[in-house]
Amino acid sequence: MTHKNRFPRLAYIGLILGIALIFALPASAAWKEKVLYSFQGGTNDGSYPYGSVIFDKQGNLYGVLQDFGGDSCAPLGGECGAVYQLSPPAQNGGSWTETLLYEFQGKGANDGESPNSGLVMDKSGNLYGLTAYGGTGNCTLLGGSAGCGTVYELSPPKQKGGAWTETILYSFPSAKQGYVPIGDLVFDSTGNLYGSTLFGGAKGTTCDPDYGGQCGVVFELSPPKKKGGAWTQKVLHNFAGGTDGFSPNGALTLDSKSKIYGTTPMGGNQLCNFGEGQVGCGTVFELVPPSKRGGAWTEDVLHRFTDGDDGGGPNGGLVFDSKGSLYGTAGSGGSGEGLGTVFQLIASHSNKWKVKTLYSFQGGDEGRGPAAPLAFDSSGNLYGTTSWEGVNQGGTLFRLESSDGGQSWTFHLLYSFERSPNAEFPTYRLVPYKAALYSVTARGGTGQSCQGGCGTVFEVKP
Repeated sequence: MTHKNRFPRLAYIGLILGIALIFALPASAAWKEKVLYSFQGGTNDGSYPYGSVIFDKQGNLYGVLQDFGGDSCAPLGGECGAVYQLSPPAQNGGSWTETLLYEFQGKGANDGESPNSGLVMDKSGNLYGLTAYGGTGNCTLLGGSAGCGTVYELSPPKQKGGAWTETILYSFPSAKQGYVPIGDLVFDSTGNLYGSTLFGGAKGTTCDPDYGGQCGVVFELSPPKKKGGAWTQKVLHNFAGGTDGFSPNGALTLDSKSKIYGTTPMGGNQLCNFGEGQVGCGTVFELVPPSKRGGAWTEDVLHRFTDGDDGGGPNGGLVFDSKGSLYGTAGSGGSGEGLGTVFQLIASHSNKWKVKTLYSFQGGDEGRGPAAPLAFDSSGNLYGTTSWEGVNQGGTLFRLESSDGGQSWTFHLLYSFERSPNAEFPTYRLVPYKAALYSVTARGGTGQSCQGGCGTVFEVKP
């Protein structure tokens, strides 16, 4: 997977996740998977699709590729990346058509390198995302210039068939404002964007030394008051490491009171060791907006994982149910062999949250290592994926059902991903669309220029 090449010492960090959507699907049926598109790598169409996908009103699908273009990008000489569109076939049984909407240029162009999030879309059809590196910032990595990362916008052409236009909304100027932005951005009701960075900020000295030791931030990006003006960034929280957690892994969730919820895969307590010393098992955090305009946001750590029955190394992308409980996945821990959990956080009137493990993965045919967010259907069932094992050793799709109001949950294996040339290793958010679920895999497919395939876009449905 690309993280092992692009981000040294970050193989243990949870992957990008997002919010859940409510959808309706039959409760009992045999599920089938279909690869909509296999990336071929090299100079053909790129490789390693990353993050969640989105649909427009016409049914076109959008996503990003971490690798495309020349080898001059990113600190370790990787490819620059691209944004792609997949258009559905005109007739049933036809092929989806890929179009590269934008190819990142990297060094010299200052337009960003290595897209590091899925996309979000506004009402006008503009796309927004993050790049891990690049831009005009002064960050360095391994002795070389890396840039600190960017927030970008892609605007559709005014006439069909024209070129999309990229605009850098914000180029992180130094590590103090954040370094290596990661995870899907999220809009609030007034058009502000919220996101996080793995490193940088004003606190922490014990996090990854290759990135300066600072432990990451949550930031807000506000649009200009006048068209054509500059977007304004504000750091809402600087993670300090230790009991505070570090390296937030993106895909923040907002509630109706503008509180922000997210996870850090490390920090909290110091019980876990991911090969980097006692770094902690991860946290779930809440950021509360100030009561007065211009005041400071307040962080509350809602849960510090122990890597025991509750899990460890939570993946981002928490989701709410109708009662205000939060749900997520953790890549390790649990009552089995430490192979991951699905967990619930239940709020009380005193703002004390109680963690409840809904399921501990056992490995083997059912899979292990969930790394993607969950999605609710209209009956209150939860859907998710595991990244490893399964009957065909390519990961699994599962459903958790509750018939007693959430007191107990039953695991159902819906599909076991086959390996290349099929989709393999699902690690990103499942997106409901027209009675099916869609996502990408960083491996698998028919691409021959990448070991294990160059990645896929896939559909699964009953």
